Amino acid sequence: MKLRQKVIFLAITPLILALCAIALAVRHQASALAQQQRDTIQQAYLASKEAELKHYVALAQHSIAHLAGRGDAAALDEAKRILSSLSYGDDGYFFLYDMQGMALMHPRQPELVGQNLFQLRDEQGNPTIQRLLERAKAGGGLVRYSWVKPSSHKAAPKLGYVVALPDWGWMLGTGIYLDDVDQALARIDAQQSANIGNTMLWIAAIAIAAALVVGGSGLALNISESRVADAKLKVLAQRVVESQEEERARLSRDLHDGISQWLVSIKLQIEAGIIRLGGDAAQRQAAQAVFEHTAEQLNNVLGEVRRISHNLRPAILDDLGLAAALDHLAHEVTLSSAIPVHFVADGATDDLPDVANTVLFRVAQEALTNIGRHAGARRIDIGLQGDGSGVTLTIRDDGVGFDADSIALHPQHGIGLRNMMERMEAIGGQFAIDSSPAGTLVTARALNNS
Repeated sequence: MKLRQKVIFLAITPLILALCAIALAVRHQASALAQQQRDTIQQAYLASKEAELKHYVALAQHSIAHLAGRGDAAALDEAKRILSSLSYGDDGYFFLYDMQGMALMHPRQPELVGQNLFQLRDEQGNPTIQRLLERAKAGGGLVRYSWVKPSSHKAAPKLGYVVALPDWGWMLGTGIYLDDVDQALARIDAQQSANIGNTMLWIAAIAIAAALVVGGSGLALNISESRVADAKLKVLAQRVVESQEEERARLSRDLHDGISQWLVSIKLQIEAGIIRLGGDAAQRQAAQAVFEHTAEQLNNVLGEVRRISHNLRPAILDDLGLAAALDHLAHEVTLSSAIPVHFVADGATDDLPDVANTVLFRVAQEALTNIGRHAGARRIDIGLQGDGSGVTLTIRDDGVGFDADSIALHPQHGIGLRNMMERMEAIGGQFAIDSSPAGTLVTARALNNS
């Protein structure tokens, strides 16, 4: 996996994980809230039905209140007739039992009348009539049980309300079937599940959209950074080529203007000396003088070769270290430019890697070259300060100074300045220039682990 792909992956993965965590938290909270809402609705619905049942029973008792105190058969039959005629809804009716469990009146299931249902039990084995009688004897109240629903002819959960009629030894009751309540709650559960599902879909859509945005942004950023890096690479490559061409041109001038002319002169002098060697004693004496002069010129050629070689790669840098190489460079610049260069070294300066030593030396070379060409300085001070973490090189002159910012931005100027900056950036070092009409200070710092 490429670096840019790793970056995009590391950006998207935490986002997806965070959205998944949010989705789980939202789902958990939504489920808990839905359950609380369901319980609240169920309690409120059942409370309203309980109050409704109490009201129905109160109305039924009121409808036969005028018969209270009479125990004759006609009064009992009239009470049964009145109660059997009372109904509400499709499955709302009243029923009567005596205290021994005998069915006295049941308008929706008349076949039960006259049967003793005291031992009747539901599908779970619970004694239905016994529980109703116990509640009625205890003062009346609500009872949950299972009973056949008239409209569907199937057993369904029912909430009943019963009271005792002690004057006649009866139990009066009514009830509502709870399957409608369960269906209503099931619809609420389905709606809440659908809402939770829609919420999860929205979160998933947001996660996908966010991942696409992050991925697209990362890809666009990678493309942009890649283009910028390619442009910088092209500029750097062009600078490298320009620097190489400048170095080759300088080396060509040194060879052509210096060594080549000297060698031509030496060749001509040697040929002239060889001719004189074949003459008389005076000519042979003159030939000896020519050869001696030629030997001096050869020494000059060797010195020039050593100078060029030192500029390309000073051997003293590898043999004696950075401080000795800079001291030698300061001495050479003093001799060649007539500008006094003073070098001072302090602290441990030998702990840098070879690459960092070379970079600092090249920075010093470039800075001294720029000073000699442009500064008009009368004095140059080079300092090398070492400490436990690295080495700091400072080059100060008393020249006319320059505008460092404008030079660095100019496309045709400041190549040497950019070279120094890029060399220090390549080793993770620090580079700074402070220039004013009173002079210029170049500071370069390399770390021991560069």
